Amino acid sequence: MKKIVILFSGDGFNAQNIVKKLHEKECYVACGITNKRDAKGLDKLQKLSVKTDVLEHTEFDSREKFDEELVRLVNSHEPDLVVLSGFMRILSEVFTSKVKAINLHPSLLPKFKGARAIERSFESDEEECGVSVHYVSSELDGGEIILQKSFLREDNETLDSFSAKIKAIEYEIMPEAIVEVLTRS
Repeated sequence: MKKIVILFSGDGFNAQNIVKKLHEKECYVACGITNKRDAKGLDKLQKLSVKTDVLEHTEFDSREKFDEELVRLVNSHEPDLVVLSGFMRILSEVFTSKVKAINLHPSLLPKFKGARAIERSFESDEEECGVSVHYVSSELDGGEIILQKSFLREDNETLDSFSAKIKAIEYEIMPEAIVEVLTRS
């Protein structure tokens, strides 16, 4: 069975969803790694019997040194794929050149790259909005797109209703993309 490692920084809802849908069915989740000791996702994954590790970026004096240690930690699990699921770090070429990874982004790339994508997408006049899964490259949110799913904005849309649609698509699209990538490799 192919193995994945999930990287996350916060609540871990998408990581939890991936584990529930795919772990020991489509693939094996070897570890969930976070860069924040207080990430709420740690508890979620541990309750699902997934190994977790913490590698705090604040303990390193450069992005490259953190990424070097992250590559070592990830590779210790020998994954077929690394999945960024709310991992709030811009990764350097030290990571991107050595690790096959995919990322979930809450917009229809190439629109609204970077932070606050949901809010910027909502505030735009775009009628079609959605979610992308792409390969991680050294360009922020610039890797090859694997899957995208969209919805049409409604006239009475609020940020809460818009965000809920994005989250629902995220829960659907990331497991699909993982299976697709693992099937190809």
